[in-house]
Amino acid sequence: MSIAVCPGSFDPLTLGHVDVVKRARGMFDEVIVGVAQNAKKRYLFSDAERVALAREALQGIDGVRVELVGGLLADFVRERGAVAIVKGLRGAADYDDEQAMALLNRHLSGIETVFIMGDPALNHVASSFVKEIAAYGGKIDDLVTANVAQALTEKVQR
Repeated sequence: MSIAVCPGSFDPLTLGHVDVVKRARGMFDEVIVGVAQNAKKRYLFSDAERVALAREALQGIDGVRVELVGGLLADFVRERGAVAIVKGLRGAADYDDEQAMALLNRHLSGIETVFIMGDPALNHVASSFVKEIAAYGGKIDDLVTANVAQALTEKVQR
């Protein structure tokens, strides 16, 4: 059984993330969506909220589960028996950002990173943009799943 881990902060999960997870599932028997923690980042949603939102957004996709990454990604993937890390790319800038991390994860775990080009129709969708649009009361329901749109709208209205 081939297992891949698709990591990210998912603050919040977008339709671009969903696209990458679905396509990764077509390549691997199981995909673990790893909700990562980064002490240097300030998140809008807590770890528990990000996991819960991702689980609800991805429910019904057979062979996909969501877990919190509690430490180093390299340790997480090795402990889960994963054969690959999957990262979505929107363009060259994403590749430049992800290349060093892919090489470092391979160095630490021996596990390769597989890059999936995102759907060009979603290239403009980024969590940071979605949060900003929501903060100004803009329309986000075509950028995220319904549960994420509701949670994000409620969060920024507080």
